[in-house]
Amino acid sequence: MTEYETNPLEALRLRPGAARPRRLRRTAALRDLVRETTLAPDDLVYPLFAVQGRGERVPVRSMPGVDQLSVAALAGEAPELVSLGLEAVLLFGLPAAKDPAGLESHADDGVVQQAIRALKEAAPELVVVTDVCLCEYTDHGHCGLLDAEGQVLNDETLEVLARIALSHAEAGADVVAPSGMIDGMVGAIRTALDEEGFERVAILSYAVKYASAFYGPFRDAAEGAPAFGDRRGHQMDPANAREALREAALDVAEGVDALMVKPALGYLDVVRRVHERFPELPLAAYNVSGEYSMVKAAAANGWLDEREAVLEILTGVRRAGADLVVTYHAKEAAAWLQG
Repeated sequence: MTEYETNPLEALRLRPGAARPRRLRRTAALRDLVRETTLAPDDLVYPLFAVQGRGERVPVRSMPGVDQLSVAALAGEAPELVSLGLEAVLLFGLPAAKDPAGLESHADDGVVQQAIRALKEAAPELVVVTDVCLCEYTDHGHCGLLDAEGQVLNDETLEVLARIALSHAEAGADVVAPSGMIDGMVGAIRTALDEEGFERVAILSYAVKYASAFYGPFRDAAEGAPAFGDRRGHQMDPANAREALREAALDVAEGVDALMVKPALGYLDVVRRVHERFPELPLAAYNVSGEYSMVKAAAANGWLDEREAVLEILTGVRRAGADLVVTYHAKEAAAWLQG
């Protein structure tokens, strides 16, 4: 290496003005020209909460700007999303009634199944991704069937997850997204889809999902808080990063099409590790409800500029290695990016 390369300050002393990174920051056009990480509406996925009812739009108290939507109201959102340049939604369902087995989760006339059909009719080009889990449908609020001691049954739950994914595929879903961190969920769903002729339906796995305190507002939106206990027995310990690579590797071996890390903001190091270990697969990161609500609350108090903060956060998630960002800010961010 030359003396200039080993000692940049010496280079400046000997050749004043030789190294001036600020030259490329001087104007907006120059900054745009050399920007390393881009953010566009089609990098974002917008979560939607479907409920039974007619024309309903129920605000979520802890998530300003987010509503629970009836199927008709949800379909009415689709043209606006497309006009903003958004190309994908992540669909959650709130059933009319809950039971220990979460039966509406895979019913032909279930709320998600109805919502898929309505979205596809309203905007056929919109990519519909569906959450595949039991927590919103069970009266106990856990992510699977339970044994007599209240523990989640792994293999018995796999059979139900496969039925849910099939029902979503039959309704027209483009991508199914198992989120319960049940061992073997990708393999069980892939086998079921392929056996029934749905080889075209992709699987986006919540491969790395932590037992996070930042899910609190989501539980208001999805009405899926556990009736007892917590989910630390199957979601990951926030202290672990190496384990994330093992979880992702298992899903890759089972035939997953894309991976997800959840949450995003507190786990950017994990996003980077998964991206570097599996660069051949698309990677999503979920900018979760607590992250969203913190920004909303700070902005409402005048403590930060919401637009600048949101775009900085989403760019940071992309810079860490995420190809897609699932975010409740998607509509606002898309409008800001277009503007």
